[in-house]
Amino acid sequence: MDRAFTEKPHAAEVPRSGAVGTIVNGHYAPPPADKDGKQWIRTSALVLRSPEELYDLWRDIEKAPLWQEQIAQVRATGPTTSHWVMMTGDDPDKSVEWESEILNDEPGKRIAWRSIGGDSDNAGEVIFETSPGDRGTIVTVLQEFRMGKLASAWETLTGRNPKQAIIENLRHFKALAETGEIPRTQGQPHGPRGTIGRGKKSLYGETIATPSGTRRIAS
Repeated sequence: MDRAFTEKPHAAEVPRSGAVGTIVNGHYAPPPADKDGKQWIRTSALVLRSPEELYDLWRDIEKAPLWQEQIAQVRATGPTTSHWVMMTGDDPDKSVEWESEILNDEPGKRIAWRSIGGDSDNAGEVIFETSPGDRGTIVTVLQEFRMGKLASAWETLTGRNPKQAIIENLRHFKALAETGEIPRTQGQPHGPRGTIGRGKKSLYGETIATPSGTRRIAS
């Protein structure tokens, strides 16, 4: 990254609450455009829990493997730093590891972070805002990956486009926060899927194991 995330990791105003959590001054605000070797993703979800509860769940970084795909371990190495290990497929000997640092920590409101070394160059933020009518919380995630020529290699190693992974992780986070478990389809029977079905299976990364939720204790 050219520079670290500071108060705001992107030039645009932080989105305010809206139907999909991406509304600025009454208008839809798309994520920054992919360019200069960077990939951006912004996604939102309405979660039926308070901002404080969701902040606590997200901030407990050593429990990230409960809801983040392919994250095998997160170990806190300091008050704001941690070491992450992501498995890259079925081979237990293949992994991606990096160090991460929290840059901004506003309890019940916002967390911003960046990688500070290792195999992954990423940064992001998550915003927790009470939804209109006080009906839960709009959780908005904005994340940046500097991939460059490694983008196709990343997809080959992890089995999923990083943008789709962030969307899926937020879906898992919502399920875990609301119900204490994450629905899974692995192992469920189904008939022949045909060419289109097999293509969708590959495209959407259905071969990737769903995080185990509360059925696993993060180490």
